[in-house]
Amino acid sequence: MAQPATTPFQAAADSLDPTDWNAVRQMGHRMLDDMVDMLAGLREAPVWQPMPADKRQALRSGDVPTAPGDLGAVYQDFQTLVQPYGSGNIHPRFVGWVQGGGNPVGMLAELLTAATNPNLGGRDHAPIEVERQVIRWAAQMLGFPQDASGVLVTGTSMANLIAVLVARTRALGTAVRQEGLQGQPLVAYTSVEAHNCVARAMDMAGLGSQALRLIGLDAQHRMDMDVLQATIARDRAAGLQPFMVIGSAGTVDTGAVDDLVAISALTRAQGLWFHVDAAFGALAMLSPAQRHLVAGLSEADSVAFDFHKWAQVPYDAGCILVRDAALHASTFATQPAYLQRSARGLAGNHPWPTDFGPDLSRGFRALKVWMTLKTYGTDKLGQVVAGNCALAQQLAQRVRADASLELLAPVTLNVVCFRVLADVPDLDAFNADVVADVQESGVAVPSTTRVDGKMAIRVAFVNHRTREEDLDLLLGAIRQAADHRT
Repeated sequence: MAQPATTPFQAAADSLDPTDWNAVRQMGHRMLDDMVDMLAGLREAPVWQPMPADKRQALRSGDVPTAPGDLGAVYQDFQTLVQPYGSGNIHPRFVGWVQGGGNPVGMLAELLTAATNPNLGGRDHAPIEVERQVIRWAAQMLGFPQDASGVLVTGTSMANLIAVLVARTRALGTAVRQEGLQGQPLVAYTSVEAHNCVARAMDMAGLGSQALRLIGLDAQHRMDMDVLQATIARDRAAGLQPFMVIGSAGTVDTGAVDDLVAISALTRAQGLWFHVDAAFGALAMLSPAQRHLVAGLSEADSVAFDFHKWAQVPYDAGCILVRDAALHASTFATQPAYLQRSARGLAGNHPWPTDFGPDLSRGFRALKVWMTLKTYGTDKLGQVVAGNCALAQQLAQRVRADASLELLAPVTLNVVCFRVLADVPDLDAFNADVVADVQESGVAVPSTTRVDGKMAIRVAFVNHRTREEDLDLLLGAIRQAADHRT
């Protein structure tokens, strides 16, 4: 298809604005039309395709541009070098990792965000009120009190770090910000299936990853409560200071949900901070069919989750909620002279978002969340959650009914772990090759993990575009790849 003619972009002599705004308008319309066409045609496109060596080299070579270039040519480079070779997470048959598919309203919100370009570190302007409303909505969605605090961050990795730091302040007081740990032997507890970012948070908080006790699992792949209690007692007897338990609502490997009700009771009885890593599982609260699976989530002291997963907001849009707003602020708030607050003027409207996290320069993540929630509503997003979980149960049922397949873990939410059985010397390597073959075919993208030491094909349903016909195509591709290798 011939592209419409555009006026060459030329910057003004005294700024980066164009000499002809119509040139920007034409190019913007062309880009928007192309992106809408791309989204509308996703189902017919390959999920993923390897990047050719010459195109990869084009992005690895060349010096930094010093002279002006043509915007049309730059966009052509995007179309040929970048757009066709993404990871494919927007595609309905991307089921390998827990990544959301985005949505067209969020895409448009990003355009508005970039045009207005606000910094949400602080000060008195409407975008901060939008984020505050999003945080209040998040608290309502998860059953937190309306005076809970929160902040939007890059993702649950950063949100978990914030939670560890707030819990550290609760355990040692605000003096820890100036004096450090002073040898205090703090220890925390989580499941062996917890995301690695929890251990990294302990590392970055100065506590050390060895201060995180990894607790074994019960038959449902949940943190074993008897082992947890025994480990806490043993640490106390050894003179250590337990301060935090991190439950998982949707583990990365199998989608398991810890017994959050039991963890809440234990932490209250023992005076420990109860945090939940609910990167995608938190949004199960929006689905009546799945809400009971995350019972106890609303009792946590803090919850970390991502709007860019099951809420389908474009990347990135993570969130941390903290029940005790004062403690949250005491962990981060500072007021150097250049951040002085005032009762009037642009320096008012405090506390500011920077008082609840490490970032001062912050983008307007809240707008795409706000517009997504206002346009679709939580009932619709809950239907997406329920639909994904129903597909997971359908896949599990089909795996159980097929003698050539083996289910490797219980299916709690949206993640199914199984393997192909075959008479081959190395079944683990065989299944890993089958997954790579399916990925390279462009038909679907599953991934691999290990469950009880066995190589598993992991299928995670997260995308709002995925339908039963995509499940058929996925299983067909897996069987074809397995047959070809045997």
